[in-house]
Amino acid sequence: MIPLKDTTPRRSFPFITVLLIVANFLVFFHQVALTPAASDAFVRVYGLVPRRIELALAGRHFTLAQAFIPLFTCMFLHGGWLHIIGNMWFLWIFGGNVEDRMGSAPYLLFYLICGLGSGISQVAFSWGSAVPSIGASGAISGVLGAYIVFFPGSRILSLVPLLVIWFMARIPAWIFIGLWFAVQFLSGIGSLATTSSGGVAWWAHVGGFLLGAVLAKPFASSPRRTASAW
Repeated sequence: MIPLKDTTPRRSFPFITVLLIVANFLVFFHQVALTPAASDAFVRVYGLVPRRIELALAGRHFTLAQAFIPLFTCMFLHGGWLHIIGNMWFLWIFGGNVEDRMGSAPYLLFYLICGLGSGISQVAFSWGSAVPSIGASGAISGVLGAYIVFFPGSRILSLVPLLVIWFMARIPAWIFIGLWFAVQFLSGIGSLATTSSGGVAWWAHVGGFLLGAVLAKPFASSPRRTASAW
């Protein structure tokens, strides 16, 4: 299913959501402007590498800064056009109303914390891997976790495949996001049985989503804030 639009109206413009989208694209444009070798080196320096954290904690080869700063920087890197377009589309669809509910400053802090938490979750389930993890999907998973807490009954206009036919449907958010989370969780369980160290960072999605849902709880019963309040 591809989300096209959520039906819950916003009261204000989602400045932070747009700012995050612009920041991600600016970093991506820098990546694609590099030579293949330089781009690979860029990802290895600023991507999240579990093995680097393991070595840094053991006092070998890497400093703690080299190992842990990528927990932040990795959430602004992407592996290709489909990767960044898919992530930024989900952030645009679901981020605006979450920002509207939380207010701009809390939303930005929330987003970054979810990104950091999702990275820690991925490291825990891929300990020792030398493959860099990159992408904003862990932080965006946190946004989805908050969205389902705030707007479970909202309808998501979605493009749904049925064999070779595609049709549009208004799907309740709790079903759309619930199915999405089930896929992430089951895929994460499946990844534990494989020896491959690459692919999708399923546990970043699971960890980010659960963290986002927990952090959203205090806002669920509070009055809706304006997204322009800084």
